[in-house]
Amino acid sequence: MELTDTLRSFIEEGQDWERKQTTVKGVSIIRLPATKNRAASLAIDINPIGEHGLPMKKKGIMIMNAAELAAFRTVFTNEKIDGLIKALEEVLPERKVAPKSAKPDIVQI
Repeated sequence: MELTDTLRSFIEEGQDWERKQTTVKGVSIIRLPATKNRAASLAIDINPIGEHGLPMKKKGIMIMNAAELAAFRTVFTNEKIDGLIKALEEVLPERKVAPKSAKPDIVQI
């Protein structure tokens, strides 16, 4: 099934707030419910996976169109953000990291 067909089927038959994982780790598709002003829609949810295999944040970034994606790309590639995050890391206290649990052997297919 082609990607657009899969998405069309998901928007028509999926449940409100249902999430479908993609083959890109940390990227999923969410079906947003209809409101009084708009029909049901889909959004890309970006929430990178951490070293323990869990999402890094409680909520990811929802992107619904190319303009939003372009705006986020512009902000993320701004060199001033690198300086800001370095300054934040100097000011904020260090976070305690939970000890790593033993990871099971995973067979790469």
